[in-house]
Amino acid sequence: MTNKDFEEPHGEDEVLGGKGSDAQASGPDAHEASGASDAADAAAADDELTIDDILGATQSDEAAVAEAPAEEHDLLLDLKRVQAEYANYRRRTEDQREAEIERAKGSVAKGLLPVLDDLDRADKHGDLVEGSPLAVIADKLRGVVARLGVESYGAAGDAFDPQQHEAIFQAPTPGTAEPTILEVVEVGYRLGSIELRPAKVVVAVPAE
Repeated sequence: MTNKDFEEPHGEDEVLGGKGSDAQASGPDAHEASGASDAADAAAADDELTIDDILGATQSDEAAVAEAPAEEHDLLLDLKRVQAEYANYRRRTEDQREAEIERAKGSVAKGLLPVLDDLDRADKHGDLVEGSPLAVIADKLRGVVARLGVESYGAAGDAFDPQQHEAIFQAPTPGTAEPTILEVVEVGYRLGSIELRPAKVVVAVPAE
C-alpha cells in the first residue's frame, strides 16, 4: 500500500472541513442581515400615520392641528370634512326615515276616519251601550288609533282658528266677543305635525 492511499482520506477531510467552515461563517452573516432588515421595518412602521393617530388628532384642539406637519394637517382637514359630511348624511337620513314613518301612519289613520265618524254618530244616538259588542269594538278601534298617535281636536266653546278649523257656517250670536266654535259638524284629526283632516265647525261670530 502506497502513501498516496493514506493521503486521500486526509484530503477528503479537508474538503469537508472547508465546507463546514463556510457554513459556520454564513450563520452570523445571515443573522446580522436579518436583524438589519427587522430594524429597517420597525423604523418604517414608526413613520406611518395610522387611522388611530388621525382620529386622536381630530379630538385635540385646533392649535394642535395647526401645528401639525403640512402633510398630516391636510389629512386631518380631509378627515374632519368627511366626518362632517357623514354626520349631515345621517341626520338627513334619520329625518327622512321619521317622515316616511309618519306618512305611513297617516295613510292608515286616514282610512279609519270614516269609521270613527260612524262610531261618533252611533254614540250620539245612544247605540253604543256599555258592554255591548258594538261598544267593545268601538273601544278597541279607538285604542288602535290612539296608539298610532292620532289626536282629535275641535270642541264647542273653543276659539275659532282658521288654520285648524273649517267654518261651514257663521252664526251671528249676541254676547260673542270673538269667533267661537258653536258646534262641531266633523271632528278634526292630526298625527304629530301632519294634518289628517281639519275640523268642520259652525262658528259663532259677534252680532252687528
